[in-house]
Amino acid sequence: MGNPLLDISAVVDKDFLDKFGLKSNDQILAEDKHKALFEEIVKRNKVEYHAGGSTQNSVKIAQWMIQKPHKVATFFGCIGTDHFGKILKKKAEEAHVDAHYYEQNEEPTGTCAACITGDNRSLVANLAAANCYKKEKHLDLDSNWELVKKAKVYYIAGFFLTVSPESILKVAKHASDNNKIFSMNLSAPFISQFFYEPLMKVMPYVDILFGNETEAATFAKKLGFETDDIAEIAKKTRNLPKENTKRQRVVVFTQGKDDTVATVGEKVTMFPVLDIDQNDIVDTNGAGDAFVGGFLYALVQDQTLEECIRAGHYAANVIIRRVGCTFPEKPDYH
Repeated sequence: MGNPLLDISAVVDKDFLDKFGLKSNDQILAEDKHKALFEEIVKRNKVEYHAGGSTQNSVKIAQWMIQKPHKVATFFGCIGTDHFGKILKKKAEEAHVDAHYYEQNEEPTGTCAACITGDNRSLVANLAAANCYKKEKHLDLDSNWELVKKAKVYYIAGFFLTVSPESILKVAKHASDNNKIFSMNLSAPFISQFFYEPLMKVMPYVDILFGNETEAATFAKKLGFETDDIAEIAKKTRNLPKENTKRQRVVVFTQGKDDTVATVGEKVTMFPVLDIDQNDIVDTNGAGDAFVGGFLYALVQDQTLEECIRAGHYAANVIIRRVGCTFPEKPDYH
């Protein structure tokens, strides 16, 4: 469950970033001052449109890695009854994801401008319709809740905390009560900074927490961990209060080209990523989402943590060689 967005990606220059006050490698929510950015970016000569939104990306990658059967994953989120909404529906179908969108006509379908410079990407999300998801209008409907009950693994990006924390809690509690796996992502530094309260309300139900090094550092600072050692942060995060004591929390932090850090039982282990020539990196947009997708692919097949991370590394390695969160027809994963 998450924010379905249509990604609009284009290569820009530093002047463009400066004009709109963007950092080269960041994720933010659009403000009024970014309105013109969306108008300008679509006029760029090489603009590409891809179905996006963090959670939906991960789900699509997991399905791509699995290949058959189709529709192993169900996705909930809100879109508009417009052209971009039609594109998202079509793209979800092509990716064989079982998307059940809540459709409303008050807000247009959400978009995300991916401003690419070199191998950095600055993401500006205009949630629009994605922000209109309503628990009582969608999640609570019997037909939809039945789909929730059918699942054995749940994944929601932290981005959705800005939209419907009550929906996240309902799913998280269901997972915990039924000893199923609930996983979540720190998603962006601003989530820990400005949506700390809803994040910490869900944390006791989180069985697997994902994040990258920047998000981990921001989270640690907010919680007063008083360390910037990533392994130490992972350990302290694992030890935060937990509802379902049958499962020990697993914390997985990626660090770009550096080792992925994960808690394994009482210890913390480093897992090296796959080597890649700097020249082969086209754009890192979606690398984190792809990692989660690969991880979920192995997880639903009850593979070991090490295998889950290996699959995550493979998927991320594929995605960074291409524009946006796109992939070849079939994976070449063994």
